[in-house]
Amino acid sequence: MPSMTVIAATAIPEHLRGALTRWLLEATPQLYIGTISSRVRDELWNTLTACLTTGSAVLAYPSDNEQGFALRTAGPQRRETLDFDGLTLIAFRREPAIQEIAKSL
Repeated sequence: MPSMTVIAATAIPEHLRGALTRWLLEATPQLYIGTISSRVRDELWNTLTACLTTGSAVLAYPSDNEQGFALRTAGPQRRETLDFDGLTLIAFRREPAIQEIAKSL
């Protein structure tokens, strides 16, 4: 059954943007939204992660859990997803310079 899917991607190749816009609407630059099947969603995600070199991407889609959605990430992210007793939380990674300052205190 088709379901709402959201992909946010940065610094992706033009041919990949074209592939995403065949299935999803580019609502704003780098934000793709649409109603697609889980098979199409998984194929798009596999294609996206295989072609991702310098950019990053986040996929949000409905899931049968407390929050009602699941997240997948690819590429370097400042935010990381954490599983906290079945809930997905977002944590910011510290910048290396900040970590060094914190160690010296």
